[in-house]
Amino acid sequence: MSKKVCMLVSEHPFLDSRIFKREAKSLKKLGYDVTMIVPRKDGYLFDIDGTPFKDTYLSQRFTHEGITIINYDFRESRNSLSKVVSPLAQWEQGFNNPLTELGVQENADVYHVHEYLSLFAGIGVKRRMNQQQKHVKLIYDSHELTPDPFDSRNSKQHRENLKEKLLVMLKEVDYIITISHAIKSWFLSQDPTFAVEVIYNSPPLATKYKPKNFSGDKLVACYEGNIDYKRGSKNKITQMTEICSKSIDFQFKVIGGTRFGDSFVLPDHLKNNVILTGWVDYYSIGEYMKDVDVGWIDYEDLNDSLNRSYAMPNKFFSYLNNGVPIIVNRCHEMESFLREHRCGLVIDKKDATAKDYAEAMLYLAKNKELVRTMSMNARNVMEEIYCWEQMEVRLANVYQQLLQQTTLFDV
Repeated sequence: MSKKVCMLVSEHPFLDSRIFKREAKSLKKLGYDVTMIVPRKDGYLFDIDGTPFKDTYLSQRFTHEGITIINYDFRESRNSLSKVVSPLAQWEQGFNNPLTELGVQENADVYHVHEYLSLFAGIGVKRRMNQQQKHVKLIYDSHELTPDPFDSRNSKQHRENLKEKLLVMLKEVDYIITISHAIKSWFLSQDPTFAVEVIYNSPPLATKYKPKNFSGDKLVACYEGNIDYKRGSKNKITQMTEICSKSIDFQFKVIGGTRFGDSFVLPDHLKNNVILTGWVDYYSIGEYMKDVDVGWIDYEDLNDSLNRSYAMPNKFFSYLNNGVPIIVNRCHEMESFLREHRCGLVIDKKDATAKDYAEAMLYLAKNKELVRTMSMNARNVMEEIYCWEQMEVRLANVYQQLLQQTTLFDV
């Protein structure tokens, strides 16, 4: 009988590219029985941009692409899960919530959690399963560095309490997965005995990729993903387009964009220069990047966020996967990667302006041979090291180690 994996999710959409499209589907392919327990908000499951699914996915339990999906009301769990910040003696009260209870009912072999609050739910599951004499494994998949040591939105006392409780929980975790070596190093600096693996936010290798010509004077820049807090500034996109389009034939393509309830209103004179594709199918992103010359990433207020400095976001690898060189401000982890693999430009400022980025784009427009070289480097490093096919091997190894299976793959 195949081993059962139960993923506990407290905040992400159930179709999240890392959780569902990569990890869950890979585990299913590897022979595991996979269930995801995911949140409803205001009565509905929701898409990656927050749009509620009002006509589909309405059953509490259903199967989607071979994965069992169970959903629960997020609000019914929130107050209980928030007990994580309470004294340890009160934690048992926090385990009385739908996410933990549904997790126990699934009677899985491995519980794979994806956020701070779902980690707390997973601790509750593991303790209750132990009481039933079933010793399960618990994986914490740290998509971000939470709590962020620099986040000024929380008081220093609150950040310290969150960190203290995190370290208590991690003592009961069997394996930590995270998305960058910098975050891995942070975990090991807290306790060198933690078992930690880096599984990057990489897509499957784009099979229809063809090398780009980079001929002519036109330059197409791109932003892919969410435009939201401290990333993907609408103002910077319009300002970059204003500056560049005065000097060259320039377009800025936004693949994805604003979240549900928000909008990106363009000035009339830029409507032919800024292309808003909206949200597209995950597997068709490559089609939309065929004419893209450079990808843009900008994380703001880095002095207030160690997490953003350590990030390696989905869009970073989407660009590389499609041979698109990257321009980014001085974010520690992405800067190190781009300098090592020579597949992009780093603006040597934490607080880069639209003018800084525009000047970099105009420079690349005049140096297409450099763009071509960086494009080849980007695609090569994905093929050889960072594509999801390689990350899937790492994921398989983690599970095999936890379940004491002896056959390991080499990466």
